[in-house]
Amino acid sequence: MSLNNIEEIAAFIVADGKGILAADESNPTCGKRFDSIGVESTEENRRDYREMLFRSKGMKENIGGVILFDETLRQSAADGTLLRDLILDQGALPGIKVDKGLQPIDDCPGETVTVGLDGLDERLKEYVAMGAKFTKWRAVINIGDGTPTDKCIDANMQALADYAKHAQNNRMVPIVEPEVLMDGEHSIDECYEATKRSLKSLFSHLEDKGVNIKGTLLKPNMVTSGKSADVQASIEEVAKKTLECLIANVPSDLPGVTFLSGGQSDVLATAHLDAMNKIGGFSWKLSFSYGRALQAPALKAWGGKKENVFISQDELSHRAEMNKLASLGQWEEELEDR
Repeated sequence: MSLNNIEEIAAFIVADGKGILAADESNPTCGKRFDSIGVESTEENRRDYREMLFRSKGMKENIGGVILFDETLRQSAADGTLLRDLILDQGALPGIKVDKGLQPIDDCPGETVTVGLDGLDERLKEYVAMGAKFTKWRAVINIGDGTPTDKCIDANMQALADYAKHAQNNRMVPIVEPEVLMDGEHSIDECYEATKRSLKSLFSHLEDKGVNIKGTLLKPNMVTSGKSADVQASIEEVAKKTLECLIANVPSDLPGVTFLSGGQSDVLATAHLDAMNKIGGFSWKLSFSYGRALQAPALKAWGGKKENVFISQDELSHRAEMNKLASLGQWEEELEDR
C-alpha cells in the first residue's frame, strides 16, 4: 500500500464503498460491553475479541480503516503478529483515538469539552512510528433546555481544529467527530439546528487553523429524533434532513463523511446510510464509521467462547458487507435475511 500523503490516505479509507470499523472503546467501555455477555474484561480477553474481529473475512473489501485504542495498537495476536499488521493484511489502515475524554465547562451546566491537547504532539509522533495512519477526536454536544450553548460548541470545535492541525503536521489524517447525542426528547428539527451550528463552527475553525480539508474525514451524527421523543422520524426524513444539513455546511472538497451510529440499531444505521446514498446529490463519499452497529451481533454471537469464533466472524462480515452496500446505495432490506 503506497500512500504518499494525507489526501491519498483519506481517499483510500473511503474508496469503493469502504468504511471504518470503530474498535477504539476505552477499557471501561469495553468492560460494559463484555459485562453484557458475561465475559471478564481482561487484557487477554480484549485482545482475543479484537483479534477475532480483525481476522474476519468480511474485513477485506469492506473496511478501509480501523480506529484503535492505545492498548490495541500495541498488542500482538496470540501467534505474535501485531494486531495492526493483521489490519494491514486485510487491506485496511490502522488509526488511533487520541482525545482524553470529557471535562465539564465552567458556567455551562451539563456541557463538556473534550481534552487531550496537552502532550498531543509527542503522542502523535509515537503513534506515527508505530504505523498509525489516521487519528480520531470526539466532541460531545447535548441537546436540552438551553443547550447546546454557543460557548460549548465553540470550545469543542476549536479543540477539534487544534487537534486536526497537530495530526496533519504529523502526516496523519484527522477524523473530526462532532457528535450531537441522540439522548433526549428533542425533535428532528432541534437535532438539525444543533448539528448545523456545530458543523458551521467546526469548518470555520478548521479554515482558521489552515487544516487541509482534502486530508480530513468528518464523523458526524445523523440528524434524527431524540431517543426518548414521542415521534420518531422516518428513515426517509432522517436521510433528507441529514443530507440537507451536510450539503449546506460541509465543504465539497472533503473526501468523506463517515457517520457514527450513535446508539441506532445495526440495521437501522445501515438503512439510513443507504437511503442517503440512494438520494445522492453530494460530492463526498458517504460512508460509515460504526462501533456498536458493526460489532453488536458479533459480540453477542461470540460470548467469550472459542467455539463461537467463526459464527461471530460471520456476523461481523455480514454487517461490514451490508454497510458497504449501503455506502454504494445498493442495500435492500431482504439482504438481511440469511
